[in-house]
Amino acid sequence: MEKTETKKHKFGLVGRNISYSFSRKYFTEKFELLGLSDHIYENYDIEDIKDFQTLRNKALRGLNVTIPYKEDVIPFLDQLHPQAAEIGAVNTIKFDGNGLTGFNTDIYGFQKAIEPMLTPAHKAALILGTGGASKAVAFVFNELNIAFRFVSRNPGEEALAYSDLNQDVMEQYSVIVNCTPLGTYPNVEQRPDIPYEFVSSTHLFFDLIYNPEKTRFLLEGEKQGAAISNGLKMLELQAEKAWSIWNS
Repeated sequence: MEKTETKKHKFGLVGRNISYSFSRKYFTEKFELLGLSDHIYENYDIEDIKDFQTLRNKALRGLNVTIPYKEDVIPFLDQLHPQAAEIGAVNTIKFDGNGLTGFNTDIYGFQKAIEPMLTPAHKAALILGTGGASKAVAFVFNELNIAFRFVSRNPGEEALAYSDLNQDVMEQYSVIVNCTPLGTYPNVEQRPDIPYEFVSSTHLFFDLIYNPEKTRFLLEGEKQGAAISNGLKMLELQAEKAWSIWNS
């Protein structure tokens, strides 16, 4: 008698250079803990977003999306959740009878992670970087009534240049969120080019990076007395939100 192969429930992460990824380890351990032996989570490392089209044929139930495709993936989807449409970035995709629907769980993860750290002194924020993750951060600050400015190497009308960050600016903006990849393992000596000498104990440094546990950005802030947090809690929260979406 032929052995019947158990149908796999397939999930995964799409991005570029993602062998280091948190998601595959997290969900693999989650499936083992829950006894879901028919669930599998794989990395889909693609060189160009045009290669995303091949993933439609893999009988997937859900995908996470990471750098650099959170914005570029949108034209390949059939519909967007209103929050994802508003900010223009997707990090979670649900595959079902309605096709491919894009969601943004970074919003939920970031808000739940940073809210316990905020004090009345944290009235304004600098968002370092202008990619897909930074848009989720900006959405949350709007929800929390925290004024913010983007900081970019290529500033436009809405963004400051790194050279604009003088003492007055640093004192005005007491929350600083790193949404750039600077400092990610293995390039652990890199850091955003901000004037750390103007940081004080009133500042809160939040880095979306989680490996290493303390980036150079966080270490420099901590040295000046700032409160610090890496992105691990945010990742865990957004992953659980994605899991609930896939199973809804």
